[in-house]
Amino acid sequence: MAYIATLGKLVLTVPDRDAAKMLRADFSVVKFTKVGKTSLIMSLVSEEFPDEVPLRAEEITIPADVTPERVPTHIVDYSEAEQSDEQLYQEISKANVICIVYSVNNKKSIEKVTSHWIPLINDRTDKDSRVPLILVGNKSDLVEHSSMETILPIMNQYQDIETCVECSAKNLKNISELFYYAQKAVLHPTGPLYCPEEKELKPSCIKALTRIFKVSDLDNDGVLNDNELNFFQRTCFNTPLAPQALEDVKNVVRRNMTDGVKDNGLTLKGFLFLHTLFIQRGRHETTWTVLRRFGYDDDLELTQEYLFPMIKIPPDCTTELNHNAYLFLQSVFDKHDKDRDCALSPEEVKDLFKVFPYMPWGPDVNNTVCTNDQGWITYQGYLSQWTLTTYLDVQRSLEYLGYLGYSIIYEQESQAAAITVTRNKRIDLQKKQTQRSVFRCNVLGARGSGKSGFLQAFLGRNLQRQRRIREDHKSFYAISTTYVYGQEKYLLLHEVMPDFDFLSEADLACDVVCLVYDINSPRSFEYCAKVYKQYFIDSKTPCVVIAAKSDLHEVRQHYSLSPHEFCRKHKLHPPQPFTCNTTEAPNKDIYTRLTTMAMYPLHRSSVHMAQADLKNSTFWLRASVGATVFAVLGFAMYRALLKQR
Repeated sequence: MAYIATLGKLVLTVPDRDAAKMLRADFSVVKFTKVGKTSLIMSLVSEEFPDEVPLRAEEITIPADVTPERVPTHIVDYSEAEQSDEQLYQEISKANVICIVYSVNNKKSIEKVTSHWIPLINDRTDKDSRVPLILVGNKSDLVEHSSMETILPIMNQYQDIETCVECSAKNLKNISELFYYAQKAVLHPTGPLYCPEEKELKPSCIKALTRIFKVSDLDNDGVLNDNELNFFQRTCFNTPLAPQALEDVKNVVRRNMTDGVKDNGLTLKGFLFLHTLFIQRGRHETTWTVLRRFGYDDDLELTQEYLFPMIKIPPDCTTELNHNAYLFLQSVFDKHDKDRDCALSPEEVKDLFKVFPYMPWGPDVNNTVCTNDQGWITYQGYLSQWTLTTYLDVQRSLEYLGYLGYSIIYEQESQAAAITVTRNKRIDLQKKQTQRSVFRCNVLGARGSGKSGFLQAFLGRNLQRQRRIREDHKSFYAISTTYVYGQEKYLLLHEVMPDFDFLSEADLACDVVCLVYDINSPRSFEYCAKVYKQYFIDSKTPCVVIAAKSDLHEVRQHYSLSPHEFCRKHKLHPPQPFTCNTTEAPNKDIYTRLTTMAMYPLHRSSVHMAQADLKNSTFWLRASVGATVFAVLGFAMYRALLKQR
């Protein structure tokens, strides 16, 4: 809706910036010493000065195709003679921009701008969201001098005043310009961007433009080179800059500041200077075009529509990153891995997340994914964390991709283009095949059974390394890649708290279940048996029993059946011995087996009946060998790509 009104003034409102939509504008007029408000309206519409001016003009609609900003405008006149003060106040409260009209040949009408109209407007509007004001000097045809010398001190005194326009309803001078500036003040307000007293950008504007600069700095070298500037120009304005135009821009910066251009590229200081220059020269629509292209609203906050695009996720479906999303995230990792060690140091992680309003990763992330010997997140760990976030909380993943500028860099409509919604799991079971890449394994067991150790061992950490993990940095998730028949898959382990009577649907919803017991604790297996019989005995979800701490002495379990007897009775695999008390990284074969069972759940019965021991299965052997080979090859290929870059 666009809304226009006049007091000794014109008031224009354009809250909706989509030019394809109808915008309502009410043009309210208050009779005030005949400054010519109604004449301005009639001259605009008829393109000639009216011989007779009524007390109030009829309602008028100006179509979008005849306005510079392509905004359809509905104009409603206001008459003091026919309408009350209360109706005037209502018009003010609905306004988004107010044009105060004075007569350039009437000194008292100019004085009343500050003595009456601005105080009246301020009293009727919220001080935290003051509407922009435009001063309109009418009847310029009656004088030979300009009123600007008198008006400039007023403009400097009141921050809300956007600009001043001198015009004449009689000879049609600057009439269309008046409405152009009124619309422009709504669509491209100066207030949120620039502080005229300090003659510099406001902090919120600097913050937004700094993020835009970092997103556009594709190689993260601190300058925008010609390719990056052209990409930025094409992204925001749909046209590249000619080589000479690029040089002209950089020369303007060079002439005005010493550190605005470096290595023939535009620095952040130079980038901010250019936008300051645009605003000072009345070209703030240029800055607004950039801000809105990168997702910002009128308050210089990223919009909800930008950060959280609509994405439909039917029941029994999961969310994964697609190929383009991984390529994008790889490029983000690459540009922040300054030392090319295939890991992100704390400083590099901090630099990566400078485009975020907060630090999205806490210290628990380092215990959720693979890290190097220094505890830094590796390339594989980095992609794993993104995979985990997308699987568990796709809205959060969309938000993060928005901060990084995925839809802008990859020229997509929104971040939703980065997400694959998998098909219903029931269809996978019917077709006995899946295209999914992420599989969830819930790990259940009594307290102290070894669940946390089982998760950390998946990340290559033996018991000695695990003991260095602080309690407040502990994670209940672990995710990494495994290889099944040469296919890279993600296995997500989730440690479920052992509250037997309060297991939720989320605790039970997974692709495979691990029931962990401590072979050295006599009451440890009882919990596993009860959980299985209560929740999984009739489930299609594959289950594996893990005999943890297998390096210790095995004691008799205080349960009616031994673990082996229990597994045999319920057609489960025999308990799988596991320990993380090793000198090297723990063996990972079990994780490949879990992934394979998650991928092929319908093979469960035949495999259970035919195989007495998973260790002897050539099926698992081939999968495990494939895991090792592809892991080594994948890492080698990434290192080779880095060297090429």
